[in-house]
This record gives sequence, structure tokens and C-alpha cells, in this order.
Amino acid sequence: MSSVRKILVTAALPYANGPIHLGHMLEYIQTDIWVRFQRAQGQQAYFIWADDTHGTPIMLHARKRGIKPEQLIAEMDAEHQRDFQGFALSYDHFGSTHSASNQQLVEQIWARLETGGYIEKRTIQQFFDIERGMFLPDRFIKGTCPKCKTPDQYGDSCESCGSTYSPTDLIEPRSAVSGTAPVMKDSEHYFFKLAEFTDMLQDWIKSPALQDEVRNKLQEWFADGLQSWDISRDAPYFGFVIPGTTDKYFYVWLDAPVGYMASFADYCEQHPELDFEAWWQADSEAELYHFIGKDIVYFHALFWPAILHGAGYRAPTAVFAHGFVTVNGAKMSKSRGTFIMARTYLEHLHPDYLRYYFAARLGPGLGDIDLNLDDFLLRVNADLVGKLINIASRCAGFIHKLNAGRLADVLPDAGMYQNFLDQQPAIAEAFEQRNFQSAVRQIMALADQANQYLAEHAPWQLARQPEQQSAAVAVCTQGINLFRVLITWLAPVIPVTAERAAGFLNTPVAAWTALQQPLLQQTIEPFQPLLKRIEQSQLDAIIKASAGSLEPNTDNATAAAQVSQTDNDMISIDDFTRVDLRIARIVAAIQVEGADKLLQLTLDIGTEQRTVFAGIKSAYDPDQLVGRLTVMVANLAPRKMRFGLSEGMVLAASGAQGGPYLLSPDSGAQPGDRVK
Repeated sequence: MSSVRKILVTAALPYANGPIHLGHMLEYIQTDIWVRFQRAQGQQAYFIWADDTHGTPIMLHARKRGIKPEQLIAEMDAEHQRDFQGFALSYDHFGSTHSASNQQLVEQIWARLETGGYIEKRTIQQFFDIERGMFLPDRFIKGTCPKCKTPDQYGDSCESCGSTYSPTDLIEPRSAVSGTAPVMKDSEHYFFKLAEFTDMLQDWIKSPALQDEVRNKLQEWFADGLQSWDISRDAPYFGFVIPGTTDKYFYVWLDAPVGYMASFADYCEQHPELDFEAWWQADSEAELYHFIGKDIVYFHALFWPAILHGAGYRAPTAVFAHGFVTVNGAKMSKSRGTFIMARTYLEHLHPDYLRYYFAARLGPGLGDIDLNLDDFLLRVNADLVGKLINIASRCAGFIHKLNAGRLADVLPDAGMYQNFLDQQPAIAEAFEQRNFQSAVRQIMALADQANQYLAEHAPWQLARQPEQQSAAVAVCTQGINLFRVLITWLAPVIPVTAERAAGFLNTPVAAWTALQQPLLQQTIEPFQPLLKRIEQSQLDAIIKASAGSLEPNTDNATAAAQVSQTDNDMISIDDFTRVDLRIARIVAAIQVEGADKLLQLTLDIGTEQRTVFAGIKSAYDPDQLVGRLTVMVANLAPRKMRFGLSEGMVLAASGAQGGPYLLSPDSGAQPGDRVK
């Protein structure tokens, strides 16, 4: 194998049914940082992906607007790519699953699976919407989860407990299209025999291809035996017709991942030096990586490798899953103005701010990333502006004033420069392992050292003494070189700023190997601010622009904190009825680092999730609380605490016999129910 790695990287395909929001951008930024890092090491790395364009939602959306699905997906393609370019994503090709190349590959894979005996046909009963005259896909059926009894869940999986099931298992199912109760109707469907690949998949998931959390989760699906997968859908449907039929279509989850292949095939058509088969054949030496959200692991880590194997293609080298994005500790919410679209962000803030903040929070695991707006402002201003760019701004002026913009001939502290370079392998390994938060932490620790060096040598004082001005230039040359090292390492994270820095330095800041030679005897440009500080008014403008139509009720939002009391501590019934008590399900409970009494609870109240800090640590093991129902004050004004934002209060009791004890409703209560 050659010393240069051949790396093909994909991000999950954005669905062409709506705009991109910041939750999407976490994955795309994570993918782009990793690809940019690989290129900076001299690897042959390609970032290829596409819009996911098929399925019932696309069909219904286009029908509602009175346009053809092709027009809708064309509009979404333009809008999506505008936002991707706004965030400086460096993808090589962005295709569409509604392409001739994708149809050709899907039909080829289908034929190979049929020939291999991996497809079976059988008649099933399926939900049918009489009012709309259509069979209902799983995601267009809603009802109560059969496992945890959470209402308003989709027909294939529960967002509350994570269970997967058949739509027929739902309690009180209804059509999400018309709202009516569906009926059962016979339909002939095609199934992929996933169980045929049990041994192959067991071997694959035991390899380094998956994160430990994903590997452990996947083992649950083997416990009861892998089930055949329905890969066909009935007309009407927007997608590719299954060969040999007139009213059956490939399920979107069959042709969507093939879109990775098709998009790369299109790119190879434009670049004849690339051989598509060499990258996708079963014994390929190329590396294939998929970046995805943890909610679609099932498709990418079981179905997709099995389909590739059955069709004679290679399996992915690895599938990297990540968590979700929360804002201020809670699920993105239109009512709070935190359901932020990518375009809204870009209209107010620099893309590198978000890229840096996500990188500073991203590890190699599946943990959710919280975009805490207060922390976002402080971290970006302190790290990027106050530490990193401050190095260049403190040095450039003296070099221009005292030496016509020309750097010194030698570094005054070559040992310090070498010490920085000695940290490069550890930083590179952190990037390689997708532990971006570790890489950023190491880089910023070195930025602190660079600023300390400047503070100790005080070039501004040396510049006042004619005999010391050459020393001032030398000190500032040292500072500029340390800045060059740091900005080169951070270029995958903040590429827009890095490009501007390259113009300022009059040298590229991409290849890490170039750092072995310091920048000396070279003229740099006059310094211009590379980034400005974030202002609170900019964040306020984003929240205002993102606010949905559901404006919070000011009276209710503060009622629990403002209950008036008479002199004898009695309240009226009117005071009490202003307190909104709701049933909540505890979906997560974790200990709060640095707090003796607090647990951080994530509460599902039916329509949304809230974060609440509760002083119940002495009485409960956090793991034992997950899944339990309790009662919360839902309209208590949010309280900013040292550990985060608490968005309510759980009710508990304590007395002579101990406590605190959480209040729990009787069986049958559901999250969101009002306590009367």
C-alpha cells in the first residue's frame, strides 16, 4: 500500500424537504474538519455526499405547494448548497439520489441481491388511509409507543425510549396525513433477508468499524434474530420503480445510501484519473468512512453493510456516529427562539464561530452537544479573539513600524518553537480520532504560552528604546511564527479565518509539514482584524429571528415565581391555578460535577424536553430515575445557574423519615398531562 492514504468520506444525506438547521450543521462541520485535517497531512481525501430526495414526505410537500417533486428538490439543492458554502464546507461533490447514476446503481445492486437469493416477496397487511387513498409509510403513522406508552410517536421507532417496532404495534394509530384512523389492507412487498448476513455482520461490528456505544447497542438487535427488511413501497410514491413492476417503488432507505456511491461515480466521471470500481470493490485498499447521527445507526451499521456485501461491494471502513445538538441545555425550540436555521445564523454571525465552538465540544463519542449561547459568546471571544488572533495583532504593528514589515533573520527562542512542533503528533492523533475537543484544548494551551512569552518579553517596551528595536522585531517574529503554527493546526476548524491569516502572512497555512521551517526574512502584510468579537446583540437578533409563532405567555412563564402571599402565607385559588403542573417522564439523569446535591434531569413533557436541576442527589441513583414519571412546574421562569439553565422544577417531599421523595403519578398518566 502506498504511503498516501486513499480516503472517501461521506456525511449523512440531508433530506430535500426543508432547510438546514444548526442540528444538521454539527455533523457536516464535524465531517469537514476531519477531511480538511486529512488533506493537511497530505492524504488523498474526498468528501462526497448528496441530497436525499425520495419518499412520501417529498411527494406530499410538493403536492401541497402545487409543484412537481423535481422542482422542489432542485430548489432545496440550491438552498442547501448555499448554506454549506456559507459554512465553508469543502466537499468535492454534492449530488442527488434522484439521478440517473443512482438509479443505475440501485437497479444493479437489486439485480445482484435477487440473483444471490437475498430477496423474497410476500403479501403483508399494511395501514391504508381511506381518505387519501394511499398506503402509509411508517413515519406517516403516529400513535402511542407500545413499550413506554409515550404518545405521538412514529410508526417505526419511539423517540422517547428508543424502541423499534412495527406500525401495527402502535396503540391507537392514526394517519399523520389526514388524522383519521387507518385500516389494514393487503399489499405485496419485497423483503431483504437480513438474517442471511448475521455471521458477516457479527464479525463486522466486532471490528474497529464502530464505536463501543454503537457496537453494544447493535447487539440488542441480534438477541431476537435479525428480521427481513421491507424495501418496497406502494404507489403513490416519489422514487425509483422496482424493475418488473408498475406500482412498487424502492424504499428511500435502500436508494439513499447508494447515493454515496452514485455521487462518487459522478465525481469519477468528471475526474477520469479516479477509478470508481477501485474504491468500491470488495478488496479495495481505499478507506471509506460515514459520518452519521446516532439516530440512523441501524440503517448504516446493519442494513447498509449487508446490502454492500450481498451485492459484491466493500463494507465501510468505519461508521462514526455523533449525538444531537441542544441549545441552552434543551431541545431546539421555536417557542424559545432556539430552533436556529443555518441561514439565520449566517445572516448574523461568522461561520468560524460555530465551527470552533462545535469542535471545542466534540469528542469521539455519541454525547449530545449543547450550544450554550452564553458559553458560546465567552469561549469564542476569549479563545479565538482574545488568545489566538491577539498574538498576531500584538506583533504585526511593531514589525511594520520597526522593520518595514519584514520578519527577523532568526528566531530568538528556537527551542520554544521546537517545543510547539513537538506537540504536533499528539494534536494530529486527536484530530485523527475525532477528539476535536482535545485537539482544541491542546492548541489553546499553547496559545496561552505564546501570549505569556509576549507578555514576558514586552516588545512594546523594547520598541521605545532605539538600541532594543531589533530585539522587539525578533520577539515579534517569534510571536508571528507561533501564531502561524497555531493557525495552521486550527485551519481545518476555522478555514475562513485561516485563509485570511494566510494572506496576512503571505504564505499558505494548510500543510502541516511546512511548519518544520519557520517563517523568516519575509514581508508580512499590515494586520487587519481577522475576526471580531461576538456581541450579545447579535445573539439576541438570532433568537428573535428564530422565534416561532408560539410566543411564551409572560404571565404564565413567571407565575410560579410570583405567587402572591397574604400576611398569613395563605394564597387564593386564583394564585394556585396559575401554576402549570405537568406530568413529565425522566429521559436522562446525570450527576452535576461540582454540585453536592444536584442531579441534572432531562424531562419529556409531551411537546418538548426541558432541563431541570433538582436537589435530589442524596436520595436517588441517576440510572434508577430514567423512565420514571414525575410532576414538574412547567411555567416556572427559567433560572440561570452556575451549572446551566434550569427550565422548571420537579415536585418532591421530605420529612422526619427522610427524603426528598419525588412525586409520582398513578399508572396511566402520560407526559404532558396537566395535573389538576
